Amino acid sequence: QVKLVESGGGLVQPGGSLRLSCAASGSLWNAMAWYRQAPGQQREFVAMITSSGYKHFADSVQGRFAISQDNTRNTVYLQMNNLRPEDTAVYYCNRGGLPLTSLTWGQGTQVTVSS
Repeated sequence: QVKLVESGGGLVQPGGSLRLSCAASGSLWNAMAWYRQAPGQQREFVAMITSSGYKHFADSVQGRFAISQDNTRNTVYLQMNNLRPEDTAVYYCNRGGLPLTSLTWGQGTQVTVSS
């Protein structure tokens, strides 16, 4: 069972940037994704990357967030720029392309955007 550990969250002012990392204990899956869950909200898709290089983003982060992966380090990254208060959430990484209810979730990393 591959374990995922997210890191890199923190408190940032609106307009700021953060880079999240997701380290896997084994090889990455063919599709990896980032998700987030804000207080009182359902978990939602943020961005996905496949082994072929295909990338897909939620409309709410398109043009502000970038996703990448380093297979030598078994790590997926989420570069978040021009952050907004509505980006505040716990961010998780996991397999991409599967129903969220079928996935097992780690601790995530908290991102708070506030002045």
